[in-house]
Amino acid sequence: MPWMSTLLLFLAGVVLVSLSGVMMPGPVLAGAVAKGCEDKNAGVWIAVGHGLIEIPLILLIYLGLSYIFEVTPVRILIGLIGGSLMIYLGIGMFRIDMNLEAGAIHHSAIFIGFVTSASNPAFYLWWVAIGSLLILTSLEYGRLGFILFLITHWLVDLGWYWIVTVSVFKSSQMFGEKIWKPLFILCGSTLVLFGVWFVWGGVRGVLSLLKTS
Repeated sequence: MPWMSTLLLFLAGVVLVSLSGVMMPGPVLAGAVAKGCEDKNAGVWIAVGHGLIEIPLILLIYLGLSYIFEVTPVRILIGLIGGSLMIYLGIGMFRIDMNLEAGAIHHSAIFIGFVTSASNPAFYLWWVAIGSLLILTSLEYGRLGFILFLITHWLVDLGWYWIVTVSVFKSSQMFGEKIWKPLFILCGSTLVLFGVWFVWGGVRGVLSLLKTS
């Protein structure tokens, strides 16, 4: 059937566009790398945590409520609260006992996946600007197209983060402290820098509102 062929082509495009987003360096990737040092399957749970915020967001866009994330006060709150949480997670990585043991990062992979996604303003902007176009296109194939789009996108996230944590885990087992200690410092620094950036964005938003009031 012609529509099935075009649907499959669309889903192939979803894979490529999703990869272009998920593979970009950012807070979720930093969290996955850090958690991968102690659990090779952490990527699965990172993806679950990511999905806990992403799927409701997709449904909001599906229902036509994407404008919520373009409202200035909402973006300010996301920046201030989310950035603070990222700074907290990043500093926590510097305090980890250098004798790495399972559970050294005192937060579950689901929690890390959720927080690093929910607190990232760029995550919402990607969905409003790019993801919404994919959602609209999927609706051309009815509910089946939307459901397949949802599943395909999340499986890309799942596959990528699992590959990341498996690779990091194997490297850490092979090289020990030589590999995971610098990774923890790198990931912690990344989260702190992103956190400061997002908080500063929130502060600038507040200052802008004060000037116009």
